[in-house]
Amino acid sequence: MTLPAGFTRSAPAALPLYCVAHDQFSDWRKLQLPAIGQWLDVQRFAASSGTLALLPGEDGIAGAVLGMGDRLDPASYGHAPMALPPGDWRLATELDADARKALLLGWGLGSYRFSRYRKPLREPARLLLDDDADSETLDVLAACVRVRDLVNTPTEDMGPEQMEAVLREIARTHDAQVEAITGEALLEQNYPAIHAVGRASHRAPRLLHLRAGADDAPKLAIVGKGVCFDTGGLNIKAGAGMRNMKKDMGGAAHAIALAELVLRARLPVHLDLFVPAVENAIGPDALRPGEVIATRKGVSVEIDNTDAEGRLVLCDALTRAAEDTPDLLLDFATLTGAARIALGPDLPALYANDDALANDWLDAGKQVADPLWRMPLWRPYLRYLTSTIADIANGANTTHGGSITAALYLERFVPDAQKWAHVDVYSWNDAERPGKPAGGEAQGLRAAWAMLKARYGG
Repeated sequence: MTLPAGFTRSAPAALPLYCVAHDQFSDWRKLQLPAIGQWLDVQRFAASSGTLALLPGEDGIAGAVLGMGDRLDPASYGHAPMALPPGDWRLATELDADARKALLLGWGLGSYRFSRYRKPLREPARLLLDDDADSETLDVLAACVRVRDLVNTPTEDMGPEQMEAVLREIARTHDAQVEAITGEALLEQNYPAIHAVGRASHRAPRLLHLRAGADDAPKLAIVGKGVCFDTGGLNIKAGAGMRNMKKDMGGAAHAIALAELVLRARLPVHLDLFVPAVENAIGPDALRPGEVIATRKGVSVEIDNTDAEGRLVLCDALTRAAEDTPDLLLDFATLTGAARIALGPDLPALYANDDALANDWLDAGKQVADPLWRMPLWRPYLRYLTSTIADIANGANTTHGGSITAALYLERFVPDAQKWAHVDVYSWNDAERPGKPAGGEAQGLRAAWAMLKARYGG
């Protein structure tokens, strides 16, 4: 396995790195040489979370001490790779296994820079990996990097066909199968809503389906919104709102990365991944407000707003996924700005029709420091999706509860007996922060993986 940025397996001259919490710093300082203590005192260093101090030696830098917060939170270590000078470093503090996993993950996330189109301004500091470095943590890191890379890639290089190529690459690696239903075949095979959203683009819309695993294993279905670019259609977005719409396939990126983790770990499930991959473009054949379109489920939908397109492609994909009566149906989508207004950019909104499923996901998020917040499927708000000429409208007649009404729309296409959870995820860091470079971001993914491992074993 190729090592991710920020790691090495051979570093004879690696410098020592001490990871110390603020409440342990006084005891740690007493064990150091007086000159080191005086040096830290001059800098007023107290090992506060997110801080770092270089330690002097006869030939220059002799080591460093990292101030960490929660030892189990990867964010406690995310500042290190770019705060330390480039070079090789080795952990010189005894950390328990769970803290070491958090260190590996935080270090890898902090080392990440998207480098497809330009070389990073500097290399991250490299952490020496022991022979017993946790391989699963490195797999989880690779999944987070997969999300970031997919979301950061501009649409000309990450359109529907490129997304199909990613799935086919994963399928070749893990002995899975991929089917693509493309263009007019969507109408022939009864995916009219996916076709309606993507028909105006010069790139053909498609439904991608990856499947793997034994037929008699528990069925796990994962669906991801793959709108590779969203102009808003004829209800066109303002320039500021359209600027980052390459990220509107962030739900698909999460779904793909989670499916890849399932395949890597050989989780004992029958996996079905569905990605409706489209561009919501403007053209002579663009979907128009006021049209009524068909869906795979047979529910007619009046188009209130062409910028509420994600739920349209998802409703056909969810209907298809539920036809196999999976044990669990999960979907990820960059669905609404309303979720960001309610919870901010870092906290994905979780909706579920099953309390046990929701609690398992929330508990897993707490365990791995990857939080979500449960929002209500408040069904009285279905009145906001009333249409006078169709079964349902795709947009609400109010700005109230926008994330809730979007989730309620999706629930309309999930059978009552089907255990289902939906995550409305931002998939993005607006600004540069330690461990969280500006651009694409994985959110709720590690929690989902922890939840699936606990549920199915692995």
